[in-house]
Amino acid sequence: MEQLVKKAKNRNKEAFEDLMQIQAQSMYKVAKAILKNDEDVLDAMQETALTCWEKIGTLKQERYFKTWLIRILINHCNEICRQRRHTVSDGMIPEKGRAEESYLAVEWDDFLNCLDRKHRTVVILYYVQEFKTREIAEILKVNESTVRSRLAAAREKMEMLYERNGAAGRKIAKRSIG
Repeated sequence: MEQLVKKAKNRNKEAFEDLMQIQAQSMYKVAKAILKNDEDVLDAMQETALTCWEKIGTLKQERYFKTWLIRILINHCNEICRQRRHTVSDGMIPEKGRAEESYLAVEWDDFLNCLDRKHRTVVILYYVQEFKTREIAEILKVNESTVRSRLAAAREKMEMLYERNGAAGRKIAKRSIG
């Protein structure tokens, strides 16, 4: 991937497009966790791609491309949230009846919906994107101890759901924390 980043920094459009394709699923998951609305997610992803293309020359180390990209994405997601704060959108209401999702996926979404944005973002970056707490701290521009405390708070919330929901809660808790 570092070779693609080097090519993209030299304004190679094909290399940049390949990078965006490679990162598309990760970008979608992070943006969806923050925004919940597919239209907003796609807007954030497009804005992120545009920003990255315009500023790729500022990336100092190729190996940190994904961290840099996700930070830009989160900034765009936060901007969309600020713009939408005054209106209630369909994305704020969890979608029901998505046939392609399994029961555990619905439970996972329910858990994520119980978290506020700052905790949800950390959980997605840690458990889904598998970033280390140090990397998450860099992405979010917070202390690593803040990341750890947000993860701990999310785990506590999971435990409460686990206690309240019995077997269903145990299945999702094992998947997400174990």
